Amino acid sequence: MPKLSIVIITLNEEKNIGRCIDSVKEIADEIIVVDSFSIDKTGAIATEKGAVFIQNKFVDYVVQHQFADLKATYDHILVLDADEALSDDLRESIRNTKKYWKNDGYSMNRMTNYCGQWIKHSAWYPDMKLRLYDRRKGKWTGSKIHERFTLVEGCTKGHLKGDLLHYSFKTISQHVNQANHFTNLTAGAAFENGKKSGFLKIFFSPALKFIRNYFFHFGFLDGYYGFVICRISAHATFLKYIKLKQLCDQQNKS
Repeated sequence: MPKLSIVIITLNEEKNIGRCIDSVKEIADEIIVVDSFSIDKTGAIATEKGAVFIQNKFVDYVVQHQFADLKATYDHILVLDADEALSDDLRESIRNTKKYWKNDGYSMNRMTNYCGQWIKHSAWYPDMKLRLYDRRKGKWTGSKIHERFTLVEGCTKGHLKGDLLHYSFKTISQHVNQANHFTNLTAGAAFENGKKSGFLKIFFSPALKFIRNYFFHFGFLDGYYGFVICRISAHATFLKYIKLKQLCDQQNKS
């Protein structure tokens, strides 16, 4: 039976790190927390709960995950965000997978808690993530905010029963602030890749985003917060394209 390293990346996660570590203790052979120099009690809580606490300067998520995986003792790794925790069913699935490891990587569904409500539609669920893997069979890839572990060609992938519980926004304001921050990054990444933005994208893409998420992904079944999520997601699409257009316009003027 392979031993399992749990890897968690943190920055000022004192409100979440304890819950995250507690959810994996029963299946972990070691817990590694790689921190970007938090100024709160993240380190003290992680250490108190038995994790190995390492600090490393943050460059981007791909680089940080690559560093964290290298610090793990064992090749089989489960990676979590600090604001995530394992459901009972998912923890049992991982326990069984350790006993009968068959694939090179395993995905799982992530369910998000938004302002105290579990979101089961709105294009937020099932938010499938590959988080359990043999580090020898792939590598971390992606852009500044869309990082992922990618298995090499020919590897096998399984899917685990149970949910990865994501405790996200406690207030709508937090969601709005993150949308503004992330669209700075996505617009910047699109600009670096030579993408363009114009009136048609600015006008139609947000509307299409809302229609897709609210109607075709059944966001209306999530009630009031389903509407809020779909509306903010649509607005984030609007922000991304107007920010991208501004970057392109500034380049043309220079």
